[in-house]
This record gives sequence, structure tokens and C-alpha cells, in this order.
Amino acid sequence: MSTSDMQLEARRSGAWASNFAWAVGRFLLIGAITFLGLLAVTFFIGRVIPIDPALAIVGDRAPAHVVARVREELGLNLPLYQQFFLYLKGVLQGEFGNSVLTSNPVMTDIIRVFPATFELATLGTLIGAFIGVPLGVLAAVKRGTILDQIVRVIGLIGYSVPVFWLGLLGLVLFYAKLGWVSGPGRIDVVYEYTFTPITGLYLLDAILQNNWEVFRNIFSFIILPASVLGYFSLAYISRMTRSFMLNELEQEYIVAARAKGLSETRIIWAHALRNAAVPLLTVIVLSFANLLEGSVLTETIFSWPGLGSYITNSLQNADMNAVLGGTIIIGAVFIAINLLSDLLYRLLDPRTRAR
Repeated sequence: MSTSDMQLEARRSGAWASNFAWAVGRFLLIGAITFLGLLAVTFFIGRVIPIDPALAIVGDRAPAHVVARVREELGLNLPLYQQFFLYLKGVLQGEFGNSVLTSNPVMTDIIRVFPATFELATLGTLIGAFIGVPLGVLAAVKRGTILDQIVRVIGLIGYSVPVFWLGLLGLVLFYAKLGWVSGPGRIDVVYEYTFTPITGLYLLDAILQNNWEVFRNIFSFIILPASVLGYFSLAYISRMTRSFMLNELEQEYIVAARAKGLSETRIIWAHALRNAAVPLLTVIVLSFANLLEGSVLTETIFSWPGLGSYITNSLQNADMNAVLGGTIIIGAVFIAINLLSDLLYRLLDPRTRAR
């Protein structure tokens, strides 16, 4: 390579690095503004709803001077803008106050329950991706056939059926009638006090401890709720895979590959799917974010001790510190995953590197 070529390549690399750094800065700025908006919305919702945090702590029958003292300790006697800045300062320090139900700091409770939600959403996403991607590819290849129609109907049902109905149906059929899986909960009570979690991800912890008996028990509990979530993820992923593949199969390089005599299998799985992989990865990441955010009903139906159940129980008991803290964590994770998907797209798509 000549000196001029090396200088040109260096300028291109420098330009791409500069553009990427600018994109990262822009994404971080957007994320910060979005997070600030999330904090403002959750704060004002907490002040608008007819629940007095002071009364939730001391009870309805507490003397007026006790209620007034608690309100003063919580800063509820301050002007609204001062309350918001105190709230913002506390959130940025990871402080959401104490939970009325557990008397623990809300952040401590969230750290305890979030791994259960993360594990459930991760397994659901894996189920949706490993089944949804091949279905979407086959639907695109067999466009207009009965197979294509079946895949589209599966996706339509996934978009239309309420998650609570599907969850209850799964419990009645696979747990109550057939006995193939365990019921609500996360682990059998026999192992609950003998199994020692390490990371909070029970399946991973059982593998790390080489305890396959506990692993099978945990898997029997998680597979049904994960499959329910995975079905909704499958509906979204298969639909988007079909759309991406149809677009790729119409490109000129596919015609050229067929003219060269390449096998149809290699054209579809090694060329078309490879080019569709970058936007498809973004879809899978966003699907994972949606499962993290939308697992509340699933966790409630299956008594899954995750963040969704924690927020639901807190809301039913007027524990607003826990409700707002859990909402902020879910929103922050959703924002972070969205920004990550955008960055991955920019990093992996060669067309963005040339800009």
C-alpha cells in the first residue's frame, strides 16, 4: 500500500471515529433528556394521585402532629419545584426512599428482585429469537404459500391475544391438566432454603454450583412464563424477519448469486440472512427491552418474584416510593437498551461507517 493510500485510509478511519464519537455523544444527550422527562413524569404522577406518602407510612389514624412531622421529614411541606430537585438529587444518587412494605431501601429491594425479571425476559427473548427468525425466513422464502399464511396467523395471534389469557390457559393446560410443568413461583419450597443464589439468576447459579437437580426444578417453573413471553416476542421477530428477508431477496446480489449457480440454501441463509442480520439484531434487542418492560402481567399471573410483581404489590399497598422507584428503573433500562440498539446498528452496518 502506497503512502497516499495509507493517508487516505487514515483520514477515513479518523472521520468514521469522529462521526461515531459524535453519534455516541448525541445518543447520550438524547438519553439524558429522555431520562429527565421520565423523572419529571413519575414525580408529578406521584404528587397528583390521591395517596399521601406520609399517611401511607404512619397510617390513617395517626395524630395530626405526627403526620405533619413525617411530611416535614419527607420534604412534602416544601414548594413543588424544591421537592422535584430533591427527588432528582436522590434518584441520581440511587436513593428512592424506603419501602413501606419491606422497610428496606427501595434500591435494595430492586437489586433483589430485578434478576428474576431479567432471567425471565432473557429466556423469553431467546425462545422468540430461535423460533421466530427461522419462521420469518421460511415465510419470506415461501411467500404466498400456506406456510407463509400460517406464520402470519401465528404472528397475528401473538399480537391479538391478551397475555393474561394466554398465561391462564397455559397454567390450566400444562400445569393443572397435563402436569408437564410446575405452577406459579420460581423454585420449589423444598429447595428454597437449601439453594444459595449467587448472581440472582437461578438457572445460572444452579449451573455454577453444578446442581442439576435444582436446575431441572427451576427450569420447570420458568419454562411456561418464559414461553408465554417468548410467544409475543416470536410474533414480533418473525414478522420483522419476514419483512427484512423479502427486501433482501429482491436485491440484485441475490440474482447474481443464483446466476453463479449457488445453492438456494446458501443464498438464503449465508447471504440474504447475513445482510438482514444487522436490523434484525436491533429488533431482537428492542424485543428484549419490551419483555423487560411488559412482564408485569406475566409475573403477576405466575407469582414470579420479579420487578413487575414488586411494583404491583407496592401499588396495591400504596407504597409509592417502591412504585416510582421500580418505574424509573424499568424506564432507565428501556432507554439504555434503545440507545444500545442504535449504537449497535451504527457500529455493525457498513453503510453507516461510510458516512
